[in-house]
Amino acid sequence: YIFNLGRGSASAFTFELLDLVLAQIRYSIPEELEHGAFVGNIAEDLGLDVAKLSARRFRIVSGAKKQFLEVNLENGILFVNEKIDREELCERSPSCFLHLQVVIENPLELYRVEVEILDVNDNSPSFPWSEFNLDITESAAPGSRFPLESAQDQDVGTNSLRSYQLSANEHFVLNIQTRNDGSKFAELVLDTPLDREQQKKHEMVLTAFDGGSPERSGTALITVTVLDANDNVPVFDRSVYRASLVENAPRGTLVLKLNATDLDEGSNGEVTYAFSGHAPLKVRELFSVDPYTGEIRVKGIVDYEKASVYELYVQAKDRGPSAVAVHSKVLVDILDVNDNAPEVILTSVSTPVQEDAPAGTVIAVISVMDRDSGENGNVDCQIPSNVPFQLHSSFKNYYTLVTSEFLDRETVSEYNITLTARDLGSPSLSTRKTIVVQVSDINDNPPRFSQPSYTVYVTENNAPGASICSVTAFDPDSNQNAYLSYSILEGQIQGMPVSTYVSINSDNGNIYALRSFDYEQLRNFQILVQAQDAGFPPLASNVTVNVFVLDQNDNAPVIVSPLPKNGTVASEVVPRSVDAGYLVGKITALDADAGQNSRLSYQVLQATDPGLFSVALYTGEIRTIRRLVERDATRQRLVILVKDNGQPPLSATVSIVLTVVDSVPESLSDFGDLTLSPQPPSNLALYLIVSLSTISLIFLVFKKSNLNLQISSAAKVPTNCMEVNGNSSLSQSYCYKVCLTPESAKSDFMFLKPCSPGSTPRNNEAKSAENSWNAQNNLTNYASRAKARLSHYTIHNVSRSIIDEKWQMAGLGETGEDFERGGGKEKEGAQGHGWTETWAACRSAPALSSECEEREREREKDRDVASYLSSKNEKRRGEIEGGGRNETRRGEIYGGRMSTSVFSNSNRRGSRP
Repeated sequence: YIFNLGRGSASAFTFELLDLVLAQIRYSIPEELEHGAFVGNIAEDLGLDVAKLSARRFRIVSGAKKQFLEVNLENGILFVNEKIDREELCERSPSCFLHLQVVIENPLELYRVEVEILDVNDNSPSFPWSEFNLDITESAAPGSRFPLESAQDQDVGTNSLRSYQLSANEHFVLNIQTRNDGSKFAELVLDTPLDREQQKKHEMVLTAFDGGSPERSGTALITVTVLDANDNVPVFDRSVYRASLVENAPRGTLVLKLNATDLDEGSNGEVTYAFSGHAPLKVRELFSVDPYTGEIRVKGIVDYEKASVYELYVQAKDRGPSAVAVHSKVLVDILDVNDNAPEVILTSVSTPVQEDAPAGTVIAVISVMDRDSGENGNVDCQIPSNVPFQLHSSFKNYYTLVTSEFLDRETVSEYNITLTARDLGSPSLSTRKTIVVQVSDINDNPPRFSQPSYTVYVTENNAPGASICSVTAFDPDSNQNAYLSYSILEGQIQGMPVSTYVSINSDNGNIYALRSFDYEQLRNFQILVQAQDAGFPPLASNVTVNVFVLDQNDNAPVIVSPLPKNGTVASEVVPRSVDAGYLVGKITALDADAGQNSRLSYQVLQATDPGLFSVALYTGEIRTIRRLVERDATRQRLVILVKDNGQPPLSATVSIVLTVVDSVPESLSDFGDLTLSPQPPSNLALYLIVSLSTISLIFLVFKKSNLNLQISSAAKVPTNCMEVNGNSSLSQSYCYKVCLTPESAKSDFMFLKPCSPGSTPRNNEAKSAENSWNAQNNLTNYASRAKARLSHYTIHNVSRSIIDEKWQMAGLGETGEDFERGGGKEKEGAQGHGWTETWAACRSAPALSSECEEREREREKDRDVASYLSSKNEKRRGEIEGGGRNETRRGEIYGGRMSTSVFSNSNRRGSRP
């Protein structure tokens, strides 16, 4: 049958906790059923879907020590799991129940199930002893009663002890009595007087029967010994004694004192006390009777929860012969004390719980009980307030533990919740139960690197495969969500994939160089490292690793100048007349390293005369230490050591042969364009200046200009300048730069530009000529043309420059070489004004006719000069082809001036710079 406590019943009680629906169901089964015996279809009785029992975690929870009953989740049948002995489970209690709780989830539902264990007649009545001895005086009067030992039957109800039967005899009959609890005991009643002289002993069989079916019985032999007469028996002062005793009274506590008197004297009047034969064994275990004083004291542990009252049957008899025992009853009421702490039973625990579980998630279902009665048995439960959980009471003595907020495993991964159950007794007793709730992880935290960025310094020429650094990330999640793998994101370094430069260990974040770095090729680069966990979905974080390549002194200095020519040592000439401090030359070297590794120092390693020349420590300039004297060798050899400042330092050497001469010859220098020391110009220079002056005068006379000639010379400036200033409206200042080689006083004289802008021209032709001049300042084009066409001798260069100047001013083309190339043909100039156009302009403007005629005459003179120089040039070329020496000067443009660098072409037959 089912006691329905759910909704819809008029007499029902409704308890709601979340989705909890409560009901109570009861079954009755006999004891001693075998394993698998059917109890009931609990799923059908509760209206549950059998197919969902497993999914909803259907289970039963019992407070018993053994799991007597179990449920088949496939069909919902409740069956006997272990044989049930009602006498062991409930002792002699008139009713016996197994209390079960049925718990199912999704939603959570809780049912009470009571299974009544019915008694079966499986125990026969039994006597404490198989034989009883009674001493009865022959003077005993008929009707005298003699209590007999009671038989015990563990069964209850109708299966318990029902009656006694005495075998047939002449003197005794049986009287059956019933106690307050319904149990029966027998008394032997003397029916006819005894005569010891006729028969000293009488033997009878006492049989006890129960009410079961089939009926069971037990027997005992009674032997009666007839004694001589002792005509007075002890008498109790009360027929029934009553006392109260608190439970758990200590051993030896006095319950009460019996009192019986005997009118006889001597031994016949001395009274002794004892339990009657039919006193239950349990009573004998809990209490004791002093045989001489009659004091009843506590012998065992008295528990109110087991019995609230005890019946003690006692007897008193004298010590005379043929003593007769008299009997009395003692009732002991047990008073309850708060001696049982509450018991906490975890009916259901759902752990671990996910950290993102919503508030109200059920963690555990808890039941409490207290075996005490009254206020001592009322229980209240509490949990600490500093945990994210709450305790809800569903109905009396039943609680549920639920979450009150979201959990965070990274903050607290496990909660030890102490549940305190306290009764309302005085003093109050309590029980603490710790519920361990583990919080399961979800992947809610991305990896975090130990640094916001990494800076790594790697020395160049590192070994490929070596570790250069390690990145470390931490994920506060656990297990798979905290397992990290490292990778390098795709990118490029100098146009190559980053994977060709570095690699990373995916497990520990160690970064390895896949190649040897070269500081001179790659000084720094960036890589992007990603750490990703193994959660689902995975989370990742990135960090930048800045790698700086440190320089190593792995490049020796390289000598740039002077350089050996055709296997010969570089040479230089030094005039004997130079003073101390004269700049002989300069060593130029480069070092591909950086910083201190590229800082160069110079020193003389070997010298023919160590006291004659020195080299500047940091500039490499070779200078004389003193003036040269006659005894100094004409050939001085220097070995210069160029050393960097690295550790260890690297070095290079260069050898120089210095030739001491009385005057600077026309030899080639291996040092390039060096500053000349002050010396008087040679005859050739004088001839050049005179030629220049003559031509300039002719030009200026043609212009009807006043002449101011200035020649400036600087000792340490490789050019000489001449300024021609005219006072007419068309006058301009022109700068002529004379470039002298270190070995020779010969000059390359080249026209560059006006030193200052001229005055406003009188006509458009003059303005066109000026624009043509400005156009010629395009240094790149001019240098390329000059390098391609200038002749190999200095005098030719000077004349050609002058011709170019005049040619341009006449508006006849770009340079004089146009005349040579074109054979005197008319050619378009730099500004688009060819001679034909210029001549046409002259014809169309009568005011300019005289100017045009002067230009025509000047043009004829230039043609004659060009023709002469062309023939001389061919002659020189022939000499060169014949194997002679050739000095060639190349015009190079530096900023806004023209300089020449001298190169040696000795022993190079037919070489053309």
